[in-house]
Amino acid sequence: MDDAYTVGDPDGLSPLQREIRDAVARELHAQFALRADHLDLADLPEVAYQVTLGVDRVLTGRLTPPRRTSAGR
Repeated sequence: MDDAYTVGDPDGLSPLQREIRDAVARELHAQFALRADHLDLADLPEVAYQVTLGVDRVLTGRLTPPRRTSAGR
């Protein structure tokens, strides 16, 4: 059993994994909407590219240190 289940996290995912899952789900939803709920095999490279950009935004947002303001000096 994964430790996440013992600390009240029912899906067993870390916060980062949940953000990535949500980004992928949002992008897939958007891609299906753009393509009238139909994906051809020829569409998959573009869909994968868009999903990758969404995941990169999640990771970049997490890896960027918070900006310091003049009040924080």
